[in-house]
Amino acid sequence: MRDVKDMSVLITGGGSGLGEGTARLFAARGAKVTISGRRLDKISAVAQSIGPQCQAVVGDVTVAADRAAMVSAAVRHGGKLDALINNAGNMYRQAVADYSEAVLQEAFNTNVIAGMMLSSLAVPHLAATQGAIIFIGSIHTRRAYPGASPYATTKAAVEGLTRVMAAELGPQQIRVGCILPGAVATEINVRAGLLTPEQSAKRYQALAADHVLGRIGTDTEVAEAIEFLVRAEWVTGVGLEVDGGLGLGLSNF
Repeated sequence: MRDVKDMSVLITGGGSGLGEGTARLFAARGAKVTISGRRLDKISAVAQSIGPQCQAVVGDVTVAADRAAMVSAAVRHGGKLDALINNAGNMYRQAVADYSEAVLQEAFNTNVIAGMMLSSLAVPHLAATQGAIIFIGSIHTRRAYPGASPYATTKAAVEGLTRVMAAELGPQQIRVGCILPGAVATEINVRAGLLTPEQSAKRYQALAADHVLGRIGTDTEVAEAIEFLVRAEWVTGVGLEVDGGLGLGLSNF
């Protein structure tokens, strides 16, 4: 397996949650990490707390000029690009009877198309390092949660994309993987305006019993799985469930 030390890694959505946890892990292992996000205060605070191994770039993954700036900044910071971690995304919930075309288009633009376009920009750099592209899927493709079909559909798209992209980029020795996390306490529902912080905390607490291992996960545990896919030289096109057994559909019936 490859050594993370001295790798150059670009992580979108690095200002909190899984992105922040992944940035901290890779920096601690000796990688040069570039994090991006829309909120200057968030990503700057994370980068400063990590130290000189990490730099912050303000930008929106749905904006073409911002995506180009992210890749350029990562290449400058690390001298190359070894891994792109497409973590940025948002939660979208709507009842089937209340679908809004605008919301569905926004969901796909943010959760799917932005990562596709960023990956396209990264290909020449990753070909030079025989690097990796990682997407973040979701256990929503294994468990059905009513009202969450917009979000679940985007994550199913990311899973399919991972396999096809892996097949296409394999001849260039670029590996592509997808992580499917179970419940991990992040800001995603609060940021989307769906829950208050208190409601979000209660929801995660309630989900603990649905996991075979009896608890929700941590951002570090997901980051460790991302690290595995970045380092593993003969693993590509996979969707790796990192979910404490949530996808098994535990039932006491």
